[in-house]
Amino acid sequence: MIPRSLFCALVFTWCAAHTRAEQVPRFRSVEIDSHIEIGYAVTVADVDGDGKPDILLVDKKQVVWYKNPSWQKHVLVENLTVQDDVCIAAADIDGDGKAEIAVGAQWNPGDALNSGAVFYLVPPADRTQRWEPVELPHEPTVHRMRWVKSPSGQFQLIVVPLHGRGNHDGQGDGVKILAYNKPADPHQPWTTEVVDASLHMTHNFDLLKVPQHPHGGILVAAKEGLFEMIRNGSAWSSTRWVGPDTVGNDFKGAGEVRVGKFSDQTEFLATVEPMHGTQLAVYTRTPNRMSGAWTRRVLDSSLKEGHAVACGDLLSKGFDQIVVGWRGKNDAGKTGIKLFSAADGKAGEWEQTLIDDNGMACEDLCLADLNGDGKLDIIASGRATKNVRIYFNESPIPGRAP
Repeated sequence: MIPRSLFCALVFTWCAAHTRAEQVPRFRSVEIDSHIEIGYAVTVADVDGDGKPDILLVDKKQVVWYKNPSWQKHVLVENLTVQDDVCIAAADIDGDGKAEIAVGAQWNPGDALNSGAVFYLVPPADRTQRWEPVELPHEPTVHRMRWVKSPSGQFQLIVVPLHGRGNHDGQGDGVKILAYNKPADPHQPWTTEVVDASLHMTHNFDLLKVPQHPHGGILVAAKEGLFEMIRNGSAWSSTRWVGPDTVGNDFKGAGEVRVGKFSDQTEFLATVEPMHGTQLAVYTRTPNRMSGAWTRRVLDSSLKEGHAVACGDLLSKGFDQIVVGWRGKNDAGKTGIKLFSAADGKAGEWEQTLIDDNGMACEDLCLADLNGDGKLDIIASGRATKNVRIYFNESPIPGRAP
C-alpha cells in the first residue's frame, strides 16, 4: 500500500502537470496556398454572404479570396497596375452580409510623386468571378487602408500612404491621410477629406474605440510616434500618445501598432519598432491616466524585419494576447510567429509561445474565428516562404472539459 503522504504528493504532482498541460497554447498549422509571390496583406471577411468568414489576400499581381471551409482560391482582380498591389480593406459596410472591398496598388515606395492607386471593387452577381475595379483619387505611396465607421454610422475608407508627396527619406511634406466617402453608385465621384497631413513615414494603423469617442477613431504608427486621430464634428483632430517626449529617447518610431485590453479592460498598445524593426514593445498607461503618459516595455528584441502584429483573446482568458510575426531571418537564422500573454492579465510578467518555427516569413497576419468554435485562429502570409497558413486554435478553454 502506498503511504498516504506519498499518494498525496503523487496526486498533487499529476494535477499540477495536468493543469500546466491544459494551459499550454496549441495551434494546428494548415497551409492553404504554397505558391504566392509576396502576400503583402491578408484579412478576413464574408465575401459571398454564406455566414462564414473567408480569407482575402493581396499578392503581387492578384487579389484573391479563399472560400471557407474548402479554401478554394478565387481571383477577384489581377494586373490592376504595372506595379504591385499592396493593401486591402474588406468589411460589410451596408449590412447585407457581404463584404465591400477596396484595394491599394501601384506600390513603389521610392516614388513619392507618381506611385499609388486606389480601387473600389464592384462585385458580379457570382462573386467567384472577376470583380470590376473602379479607380479612385489617391495620394502617392498608398500603403494601408481600412473601413472605419463614422459617428453618423456610415463607413469611410481610410487610406494611409507611406510618405508625403515628394517626401524623401522621411523629410518634406507630411503624409496626407484621406477618408473616402462612398456614394450610392460607386461609379460616381467619391468625396474625400483630410484626416491628417503632419506625419512622416506612416506605416500601419488600427481602429480605436475609446469611451468618449465610440466611432471614427484610428491609432497611427509613424516616425514621430503613435497618434490618436478622432473625428470631432466635421473635422479630425490628432493627439500624440507615444513619442520621445512621453517615453524617452528609446522610442525610434514604430511600424506596426495594435490596441489590446487587459483583464480590467484598460488598454495596452503593442508595436513593432522601429519600422521593419527588431523589437516588440508594449505600452501601458501610468497609474494617473489623466496624465496621458505611457510606460514602455520591450517584450522581444530578437525579431528581424518585424512586419505584423495583432491583439485578441486567443486563449479565452478574458484579456488580449499579442501575436507578432517577422519576415527576415533573425540571429538564429529563423523566421516565425510568436504569441505573448500577460501572466496575470495585467501589466506584469509576459509569457511567450512559439507558434511557427521557420515555416512562415511573415509579411502580414490577422485573427478570426474561422471554424465557429469560439476561439480566434491566426491567418498569415509569408513573403520569402511564399505561403498562406491558418493556425487553427486548439488551445483549451479554461473551465471547459476538452
